Amino acid sequence: MAVLTVNDLCKTFGAGTARSNRVLDHISFDVRGQTFVSVVGPSGCGKSTLLNIISGVETHTSGDVSVTSDEGRPARLGYVFQDPRLLPWRTVRKNMLYVQDKDDDQARRRVSTYLDMVGLGQHGDFFPGQLSGGMQQRVGIARAFAVEPDLLIMDEPFSHLDAITARGLRAQLQDIWAQSRKTVVFVTHDVVEAVELSDRIIVLQPGGRIFEDIPIDLPRPRRQSDPAVATLQAEVLARLEKMKAITPQAATAV
Repeated sequence: MAVLTVNDLCKTFGAGTARSNRVLDHISFDVRGQTFVSVVGPSGCGKSTLLNIISGVETHTSGDVSVTSDEGRPARLGYVFQDPRLLPWRTVRKNMLYVQDKDDDQARRRVSTYLDMVGLGQHGDFFPGQLSGGMQQRVGIARAFAVEPDLLIMDEPFSHLDAITARGLRAQLQDIWAQSRKTVVFVTHDVVEAVELSDRIIVLQPGGRIFEDIPIDLPRPRRQSDPAVATLQAEVLARLEKMKAITPQAATAV
């Protein structure tokens, strides 16, 4: 588990030029412990940029970001991308071992454990091209969990999948998270995903400010068909409609 602290964070592309564009504007929040936090908002509000800064892929313009483990050491990060990014010439098992510190018996046991968790225990010797898109993304999820991260970062991992496949993977992700209880920051444009998966939903508005930080207090596991989940989804959508009314430039639906 991890402690993530974001304090007065700003990111401006092209700073000091005529084409400067501030995509994150004085953002502050904390995430810690066994919690699953989703970040939602319209396209262009800075969701993926925020993840890239947290992971160290992107630098920030001002403010502070720190990620530590519960014990205070630098946190180990896992990342699930929008597409699985598997090496096509390596088998599923070898793709997973590629991100391990070393290829030993302990690493192989971790790989087998998480492949079993995503229902692909019998597919370790398959190549990515022999798997469907949904199966490949399951490998990507298993690979991220198998590095045993303190903080797991997920950037719209189901956005390229059909609705039925995505629904099944959300259910599977809930089951894996219930066993691992990792600290997760999950970016999505889908309110259904956010409500089903999260303990909190951080809503970003156009211009890169936090519009609202919504606690989610529903028992797990959650399914889209549950009346309580559907009711809360409607409530969150109503808040997003309110945000659009206040900031008319938020024309793209989340």
